[in-house]
Amino acid sequence: MPRPRKGKKVCCIPENTSFGPLNDRDGKRDVVFMSVEEYETIRLIDYEGLTQEECAQNMQVARGTVQKLYTDARRKISQSFVDGKNIRIQGGDYLLYEEGEKVHGCRRCRRGRGHGNG
Repeated sequence: MPRPRKGKKVCCIPENTSFGPLNDRDGKRDVVFMSVEEYETIRLIDYEGLTQEECAQNMQVARGTVQKLYTDARRKISQSFVDGKNIRIQGGDYLLYEEGEKVHGCRRCRRGRGHGNG
């Protein structure tokens, strides 16, 4: 029997959830789907400058989980750059920080309410 999936802690739902080439006038390019927790690893490591260990502590998961999420997110970003695919951020297995956990919030927090798993 597999272990139950653990929700990864994230600060908020990103305000912008679709990215891609500017010359996609007809909107018919392939789409790569990035989970909210994959986005969170990019935000924490590349934007906030945290280490993978610090990212894992913030998300309350193992460092190996962060490494996998980060690798998958970077692969999707490279597919967008190299192959001209659009990226859409949605779904995943995540939980938003509670009010008492604001210490882990982002600099420009747009805290959405809701749950992942979808």
